[in-house]
Amino acid sequence: MEVLEDVQWVLACYTDDVPENGGACVKHGSEQIAVYNFSRRGEWYATQNLCPHKQQMVLSRGMIGSAGEACEPKVACPFHKKTFSLLSGECLSGEDYQIKTYPVRVIDGKVYIGIV
Repeated sequence: MEVLEDVQWVLACYTDDVPENGGACVKHGSEQIAVYNFSRRGEWYATQNLCPHKQQMVLSRGMIGSAGEACEPKVACPFHKKTFSLLSGECLSGEDYQIKTYPVRVIDGKVYIGIV
């Protein structure tokens, strides 16, 4: 288990703002952050919205699912189908790309993102 120190929890949105098994984009300062409601798993995730492959702000519109025997949660870019782990941010398509991930807390219908 990773211990997060010096994390600032920021209210990103409300649970009703994010479709089930889908994502939405929120803005924090100058950053666009993709928030995912993986309701089939009962889990929430957040990543950068920028797909590093073609530098497009689209990951919040990507398809979420699971990869491999470990059923690792992932998001696929809606344009070029590069897939990224929602846990580690690593590219699961075999390329040397990485996305930033954020911890998420859901409390009383509010979605908080941990900013380090």
